[in-house]
Amino acid sequence: MNAPFRPPLIASASGGVDGRGRALALIAVGAGLLSALLVLWALGSFAAAAGWLAAVIAIAGLLYIYRQLYPATLAAGGATDWSLMREAAESDATAIAITDRAGQLVCANDLFGVWFSGFPTPPALPVGEAAIARLTEAARAAWRDGAGYVDRLARDTIQLQVEVVRSGRSDDHLIWRFRPAVGFDIVAEARRLVSGGGGDRLGESGVMAVLVGQEGRIRAANRVFAQRATGRAEAAIEGRSFVNLLQTDAGGIVRLARQGAGSVPLRLIQVPLERDAADSPTLIFLIDDDTAPRIDADGGAAPHLEALLSMLPFALALADRDGRFLFLNSAFLKAAGVGDAPPPVYPGDLVVREDKAAVADAVRRFAAGQHYSGDIAVRLRARPEETVALSIAGARGLGEAAVLLSLKDNSEESKLKRQVAQATKMQAVGQLAGGVAHDFNNILTAIIGHCDLMLMRHTPGDSDYDDIQQVKANSNRAASLTRQLLAFSRQQTLRPQVLQLPDVVSDVSSLLKRLLGETIMLTINHGRNLAPVRADPGQLEQVIVNLAVNARDAMQAGSEGGGTLTLQTYPVSAQDSRQLNNEIMPVGEYTALRVTDTGVGIPAEHLVKIFEPFFTTKEVGKGTGLGLSTVYGIVKQSGGFIFAESEEGKGTSFVLYLPVHRADPTEAEAPVREKARTGELWGSGTILLVEDEDMVRAVAERALTRHGYKVVTATNGEEALERLAEGIAVDLLISDVVMPTMDGPTMAREARARHPDLPLLFMSGYAEEQLRKSIDLDRMEFLPKPFSVQQLAEAARKLIEPK
Repeated sequence: MNAPFRPPLIASASGGVDGRGRALALIAVGAGLLSALLVLWALGSFAAAAGWLAAVIAIAGLLYIYRQLYPATLAAGGATDWSLMREAAESDATAIAITDRAGQLVCANDLFGVWFSGFPTPPALPVGEAAIARLTEAARAAWRDGAGYVDRLARDTIQLQVEVVRSGRSDDHLIWRFRPAVGFDIVAEARRLVSGGGGDRLGESGVMAVLVGQEGRIRAANRVFAQRATGRAEAAIEGRSFVNLLQTDAGGIVRLARQGAGSVPLRLIQVPLERDAADSPTLIFLIDDDTAPRIDADGGAAPHLEALLSMLPFALALADRDGRFLFLNSAFLKAAGVGDAPPPVYPGDLVVREDKAAVADAVRRFAAGQHYSGDIAVRLRARPEETVALSIAGARGLGEAAVLLSLKDNSEESKLKRQVAQATKMQAVGQLAGGVAHDFNNILTAIIGHCDLMLMRHTPGDSDYDDIQQVKANSNRAASLTRQLLAFSRQQTLRPQVLQLPDVVSDVSSLLKRLLGETIMLTINHGRNLAPVRADPGQLEQVIVNLAVNARDAMQAGSEGGGTLTLQTYPVSAQDSRQLNNEIMPVGEYTALRVTDTGVGIPAEHLVKIFEPFFTTKEVGKGTGLGLSTVYGIVKQSGGFIFAESEEGKGTSFVLYLPVHRADPTEAEAPVREKARTGELWGSGTILLVEDEDMVRAVAERALTRHGYKVVTATNGEEALERLAEGIAVDLLISDVVMPTMDGPTMAREARARHPDLPLLFMSGYAEEQLRKSIDLDRMEFLPKPFSVQQLAEAARKLIEPK
């Protein structure tokens, strides 16, 4: 391990329990005889000496018996448990702590002490009560199942991933492993490389390593450098000026100042780290000039230099004065996205065409210049959508090698940033879409309502009847678009039920066959042991239909004009979701639905935009761009997640994850609401109508009056309470939910205080789920906007119909 283990808190012994007990007993008896003789000599009393001897022998006997009865208690420091040590040693570059059954800290490595000062005992770490509760639950899971996990444990400025494993010969210990969850702290790794066991291994190879801050002071150094620079390997060298420990002659040859002008010259290799940070240090390697490797005649790096650069966890490469690569370590190839392709010849081969000239010019300047370094922002050919920093430093004393290049592998960090940015953008667009849809619903309510009122005065065949029907049809089409916007912004009203995904797929399969046509084959596969989910079955059917229609269009756009659509359901365990390593979806149990087509695929530049509203690649008039945004909103509002996987020319897969529903014995399913029977729309009684939108209030008043009700109106909650205070006998209160000065639920509660039996009907353009906490009252119904005159009359009739 990079950091040595702290010694066990309980010392180990070599013998077995029985042997130690007998040995202790014999020692006690011998000591008793000797002490009895001393008592006899001092007091001259055989009785006192015999009594003393008997007491010692009794204590020894009790000790032996206790050893036999409780061997584990007194032998806690028994033979070393090598299986436990091996398990711990496998976790390199990780903060590790080991606890026993009693919750005692047995041992921990130095990195654990760095992250958690004072070596506290897990789970009682300085991370807050909520995090301690998560660690405690992980420990319980480890004792019970053998392993427990905690994702993204916050510790200062880093996020840790915690793994707790039960181990030991008798499974009587817990091994706690703490690893960084996201990103790679190159400065911390450099410090550990220099000051830990890696620094000692470099020293054994004759390499001195120093970490120097931008202010020129040493932050860490291996013991070989301390020995040669100060004369003592354990000298306190941190904080000293680095340049004061060196001397440079007129020829530019560098030596250690302590060893004088006649000492062996040194070669310096500088590795610039994170230069965007104000206090980012530089990693420096010093190699003796007479033994240091030079560049081979064939232009390649010498084996010793290759071994040195290969073992470093940094992306490093060497180039000659002409800009040709001499050596690239595996970390550099990975960070540059080379993969299995042949290694590039020039640094410019790694970047996009626009950056080639700048990279080539920078390499030539640094190769011919003095001892300095710098960064250049480039876009790699493997990831042209993002900018990375290429660090270039002039190299001296390495023969043909003139430039040292380093590249930070930030692919995972960039991926996480893109995911967070996309989620933030989707949330902002969703809020905008939801607000627009809510306001538009008020307008549509007035339009549809006036159309219904006009149709009551006309009969089929009238000159205006068809025109009114056309206006209403287009209004309903607009209402459908607003429902899709509300679905995307997760503000539509859902009726969730506990269901099985295969049942939903089965219900919609006959419709899919008609939609897909004869050229596309539908294949359905269901996994075993699928857990139930809780969602709106009608909305889930819409999700499947929308995905199938998009897949059909993609396959019909191909050269063959057909293909195969596959629907597959399968369970996803917590371990499976953890292995997905998705920063957006939390670890848990899910039931998944995969919809796969063999169509033309989705280009990478479009894949990140497919769920945005109004984004479409179809021709004008052949799509609104709301199909996938509706799918996204329904899945998210149901508590699930959806991801797209696609490759051009090879098809697309959409994977939908819905969390497993665990039934609560105290939870009762909401009763299914029965709609009023069509035709029973006329009634009598007084209705108090509260609505702040004039156009909605006007059409609702006329509609209710036409159906036989007496209507009293109010523009806000305070005015409605004034009407009730006037002594009006009200049979039904119809109110908007969100209003200025006083909202509907507040007004309704005060009205119920005076009239406990008053039925309520709330109407709103927002989702019922969003308003459920504020409108959760008995004898209450909810009517989403936009609604027709018939729907309003049915709701009113249901609430005030005679019993």
